[in-house]
Amino acid sequence: MWSAGDRRAAGPALLGLLLALLVRDGVASKTGVGLVTCGSVLKLLNTHHRVRLHSHDIKYGSGSGQQSVTGVEASDDANSYWRVRGGPEGGCARGAPVRCGQAVRLTHVLTRKNLHTHHFLSPLSNNQEVSAFGEDGEGDDQDLWTVRCPGQHWERAATVRFQHVGTSAFLSVSGEQYGNPIRGQHEVHGVASANSHSTWKAMEGIFIKPGLESSAGHDEL
Repeated sequence: MWSAGDRRAAGPALLGLLLALLVRDGVASKTGVGLVTCGSVLKLLNTHHRVRLHSHDIKYGSGSGQQSVTGVEASDDANSYWRVRGGPEGGCARGAPVRCGQAVRLTHVLTRKNLHTHHFLSPLSNNQEVSAFGEDGEGDDQDLWTVRCPGQHWERAATVRFQHVGTSAFLSVSGEQYGNPIRGQHEVHGVASANSHSTWKAMEGIFIKPGLESSAGHDEL
């Protein structure tokens, strides 16, 4: 069902280096309040199933064969960090608050692939497969997700949804769990309608603030 990728995931030391580079020329907020900004690195918690959005260098053995995306219960897994970016044409200046209704890319920090979906069946629920796709942060137009949230901007304390631009599917967790080699991890998939399984909240991470002196800090990295 699964196949291992040719590239090995970077270790914790490389993750620390990547995060340090990301916060250069910015300031990382240490509090649990405020806005999610472009360029920030964060974990996303599914508020219904209490799992964090996760990926790793393990490919689906069916469907697209692309890098798998799952949900994990552990809060300290380095493979659960994602960077908030604009589309290929830009539109997400570093440190700018993400607007409700704005389309963004979520790039997996360790493997540099983008959160992606398309018309393949997910392995367990036979809904829409969600994968990680691209090379060095560049994929295609199926990597764009609209942030659905109340108000004007994506607030860190608020629950939000991610609706895929190309297929209109909502990023969701099915509740079904995989066996080996990723036993206990939850299936992440796309569904046609928003529901309680498709709500997410920003958790641990580095949140860039614009216009302040260069500094770095973090929550539980």
